[in-house]
Parts: sequence; C-alpha cells; structure tokens
Amino acid sequence: MSPMRVLVTGATGFIGRRLVPAVAEAGHEVLAMTRRPEDYDGPGEAVGADVSDPDSLTAALTGVDVAVYLVHALDRADFEAADQAAALAFGVAAAQTGVRQIVYMGGLGPEDERQLSAHLRSRRRTERHLAAAGVPVTTLRAAVVVGHGGVSWELTRQLVHNLPAMIVPRWATTPTQPIALDDVVRYLAGVIGRPETYGATYEVGGPDQLTYLEMLQDAAEQMTGHRQPIVPVPVLTPRLSSYWLALVTDVDVTTGRNLIDSMGVSVTVNDTSIRQVVPFEPMSYVEAVRAALAEREADKG
Repeated sequence: MSPMRVLVTGATGFIGRRLVPAVAEAGHEVLAMTRRPEDYDGPGEAVGADVSDPDSLTAALTGVDVAVYLVHALDRADFEAADQAAALAFGVAAAQTGVRQIVYMGGLGPEDERQLSAHLRSRRRTERHLAAAGVPVTTLRAAVVVGHGGVSWELTRQLVHNLPAMIVPRWATTPTQPIALDDVVRYLAGVIGRPETYGATYEVGGPDQLTYLEMLQDAAEQMTGHRQPIVPVPVLTPRLSSYWLALVTDVDVTTGRNLIDSMGVSVTVNDTSIRQVVPFEPMSYVEAVRAALAEREADKG
C-alpha cells in the first residue's frame, strides 16, 4: 500500500495521541488535527481545526486521503446534538475535499437503537452522519478501551485505589468485552487506506468477556495483590451512581452519568471478521491492565 496523507482528529486525546505515531511509523504522512496547534509537540504536522466549527474543516481536510474521526462530546449535557452536528459537518467537508475514507471509532451494542443508551445511540448515529455526504466510513465498534488516561479505565483504577470495599450498582453485573488501547490502535492503523474495508463495520474486543464486577476484581488483584469486597446494590439508580462516581473519582457527574447509562447494555463481540483483516492476538484484560498501570508509572517519571 502506497503512503497516504492521513488526518487524525482528536490527535491529543486518549486514542489519538497513540494513533498518530503508529500511522507515521506505517509510512503515512500524518496531520494531527487539534484546536490548539501551537501546543502540539507530537509527530506529524499540527493542523488547527475544530469539528464544532464547520468553517475550519475545509482547509484541514484539503489534500487528505483518509480522515480518522476520534471526537465526541460526552462531557456535555447536549452531547447527542453536538455529536451529530459535528459528524455531519465533518462528513460534508470530507466529501467536498475528496477524502477517500473516514475511519471512525464507535461503540459496541445491539443493532436495535431502542436497546441502546443515549451515549451508544449517539455513537451509532454519528456513523450515519459521517457517511451521509457519500464518503465511505470504516467503523470499529468497541466496548471498554483499557489504557492509561481513558475515562472508563480511570473509573476502574480510581475506584480500586480509593475504596477498600465497594457497593456497586446493578450495572456491575452486565457483560462487556474490554480491549487494550494498544490493540485498538493496531486495528485503527490496520484499516487505514484498505479499500476492502471502505463502508464496512467491524466489532473489536479482547479475548475476555467479563462483567464490570469481574473487571474491578481483576484490576484490584493487579493493583493491590488481592480481590476487594464488592457488593452489588440493585436500588442504586444511574443518577445516584453518577454522583457516587463523582464523589470517589475525578470523573465529572455528566460524563459519569452518560457512561453509566451505557453500562446497563450488554456489549460483547458477535462478529470477529476484523481478525481476518488485521490478524493478530489481542491482549487479555489482565495484560491490558498491567500495560495501563505500567504506562501510568512511566508517566510519573
């Protein structure tokens, strides 16, 4: 595959700051899109643009072959409207500038939107809005991405770190399929510029299907050497859960509430076709936890 000009939105975010170096190492010319290009110090060329400002997108996307869309507004009360407007504007600008492929990181969940939380429903609609102007979208759908700096992982780490014992809401018994951040980056980089993936949707996950309670216990064992006492409490509502998370972690109430709403939905991989497109063995949950903890320690130094 010949080198391409690849724009990565959210280049300083949780996934973006790991993806940009991987795309550059693959031999592509990388444009790192950020709202503050003057502060960017990573690989590639910094490009100033904002998905909430449609007028800024045309210049950023001009000459781009592939655009990777890693933006969402989960910390806003009106995140659904903001996500849809941004995705539509981005898709239109991509079509007008001749972008060949948009790669999007979406969320796992049932096809029936009536079964989805507002967060997952917004992710699903974002897929459609990005594609509305005609640029083929390659979507990777994931559940919990485990890596240093990720909101879902930080919830887990801080709960284990701050509480010697826990009462947890009913969503703690919902099955999910976590995936390591390194593996998400590998999958994203692996579909860039691949015509056979244009317009396709793939489900990505690690090898383990676990409940959130099991994830907390496994993380506790890696962090403290033992499993913590955890008791599910059915009457703890999503709203109360979000206040509880804000009390014992640094995740704000709005983000916590939106994440908790999604945690009531079973999100596991049913289609493994991505393994034929980008073949490798994903990390186990325990391996992903160890990698996240090691990166956090390295960051401290």
